Amino acid sequence: MTDSDRLARFVRTKLRDAGRQYEEVKRAYTEGRSDAIADLPTDKAGRARLVCRRHADRRAVKLDAAGRPACYEADHPDCEGCVEDIRSGHVETWNEVSE
Repeated sequence: MTDSDRLARFVRTKLRDAGRQYEEVKRAYTEGRSDAIADLPTDKAGRARLVCRRHADRRAVKLDAAGRPACYEADHPDCEGCVEDIRSGHVETWNEVSE
């Protein structure tokens, strides 16, 4: 085996390893994001109970596949921050008070 063959094999091996690591990280990120969304309190209809950053009120809203609430408005800083908080699991929520 020549030096160029060894080098090519080494590079292929390292690229393959990097691809596997990338896929593992990507899968872990997706699972973590899904876990954060799944941990949100919901009402009887399955809507997430969030405190709207934009209007500062309690809302029960459906989340789309990307974790965005139905009231989400693209490019609005409060809405963007809310989505980031949902994905990180640090969004303000509320629970119904039992009487």
